[in-house]
Amino acid sequence: MPETKAKILIVDDEPSIRGAISAVLTEIGYGVRCAEDGHSALRELSREIPDIVLSDLHMPGMTGFELLSVLRRRFPEIHTIAMSGSFSGDEVPSGVAADAFYQKGSSTGCLLRIMDSLLKTERELPQKRGDRAVEHNTFQLNGAGREQLPGSAAFNY
Repeated sequence: MPETKAKILIVDDEPSIRGAISAVLTEIGYGVRCAEDGHSALRELSREIPDIVLSDLHMPGMTGFELLSVLRRRFPEIHTIAMSGSFSGDEVPSGVAADAFYQKGSSTGCLLRIMDSLLKTERELPQKRGDRAVEHNTFQLNGAGREQLPGSAAFNY
């Protein structure tokens, strides 16, 4: 069995987008999981940490803007790609906490180049900078969908 290239989490509220991107990436050897919104993505993260999160920005519930901000703070080693049809160009839109941007409707080749570039880049982890270590799987979502550390009060993103 061939080795998986990388683990990808696709987050989009549109099933057709999730399905199409998932099918292409799976076909060429990526390990792919999907989530329909930010809350579902955080639940997936509690099961397994991906190498890349590809997230739509405009979703009901927890938006991609919020999800990417949480990922940047809690999981800085995960590469993040924001995607949207509302923005154009190659640059990450202002105020978006992502490593790269993929414009919906662009070629699959464009997405693959972005992913390849991110995977070749080593993330500078807090441990390498001498900051406090980031602990994984120490958060949980309370009933209101707010991040909560065990034994602590919930806080908003």
